[in-house]
Amino acid sequence: MKKIESFQVNHLLLKRGIYVSRKDIVGENTVTTFDIRMKEPNNEPVINTAELHAIEHLGATFLRNHKQYDTLTIYFGPMGCRTGLYVIFKGDLKSEDVVGIIKEMFEFIMNYEGEIPGADPRSCGNYLDMNMPMAKYEAAKFYKEVICNLKEENLNYPEN
Repeated sequence: MKKIESFQVNHLLLKRGIYVSRKDIVGENTVTTFDIRMKEPNNEPVINTAELHAIEHLGATFLRNHKQYDTLTIYFGPMGCRTGLYVIFKGDLKSEDVVGIIKEMFEFIMNYEGEIPGADPRSCGNYLDMNMPMAKYEAAKFYKEVICNLKEENLNYPEN
């Protein structure tokens, strides 16, 4: 069986950052999947489900309400390994192209006050599994340590 692209990334060398995971053609459009890697794989604890779930709700709400990215956002959600999130945008994009919107999104999450959007039994299938204080902590940690200090190694996957 063919090994999928994301399993071919050398996770032993992968740093926290914003990476192009893949590009796909859908109809006549290119869509770009980004790997928002908040934790260094296999080297630091993963993000607990409650905070990752809160980040997902806040990030998706932010993107779907953004004046430019509302129609460019295809998907935003957590990685199964819980080391980060995936976002899919319409367009043939590079990591550098989305740093601004990712920065805005993490500023929104780390400064958010109020009820988590969609955190109720009618709107979410697991609405009780959310941790807002830790979501804000994880967002601020990633923002301050990674987004505000991006280097080449945080924007392009390592060579195998």
